[in-house]
Amino acid sequence: MLDKFGIAKRIAQELRDGYYVNLGIGIPTLVANYIPDGMEVILQSENGLLGMGPFPFEGDEDPDLINAGKQTVTMLKGASIFDGAMSFGMIRSGKIDMTVLGAMEVSDNGDIANWKIPGKMVKGMGGAMDLVASAKNIIVAMQHTNKAGESKLLSRCTLPITGLACIKKVVTELGVFDITERGFELRELAPGVTIEDVKANTLGRLVIEGPIKTVSV
Repeated sequence: MLDKFGIAKRIAQELRDGYYVNLGIGIPTLVANYIPDGMEVILQSENGLLGMGPFPFEGDEDPDLINAGKQTVTMLKGASIFDGAMSFGMIRSGKIDMTVLGAMEVSDNGDIANWKIPGKMVKGMGGAMDLVASAKNIIVAMQHTNKAGESKLLSRCTLPITGLACIKKVVTELGVFDITERGFELRELAPGVTIEDVKANTLGRLVIEGPIKTVSV
């Protein structure tokens, strides 16, 4: 089974040289620490930072330099800071090659719900709706089940929708899933996880065919 760091490491394997990438709040922010050596990836933070680096070491934090989740970050050489209008101009114009987001629910046709639970206070929808409408490749990093042990990989989202039919891949503690017209297609199993574990915790359409690799991180 993967922990949150393992999920981030596995998603980092999806990066390609020259990509412009936006990392959402939560597990996705950890991807910044696992960019493969020798690969140039430009990280964009929707609060107005291009060229974001890994998290700072303890004692090196700059409280004025934060990501969209208000965590302290670093800047790489050549990085730039700008206002929200320019940041969302980049996003809405399709300049972002990959977005990594957390989610409360994902449906087997690629819908995502990740901004609101009815009855609970929220500050707003944030930038997720712009990101899922504009990014070329969207990957979800999340836990397979919620705190009640209920599947978050569903046939239909029950929470307010962030975007429709936009998610390409989901990485959870149980494995790696591509979302295709047939549903959640299991590509890789996390170490120590069985196919029966995946079946028992997935409510959406699930496709399991051929030899399934083990996640390597």
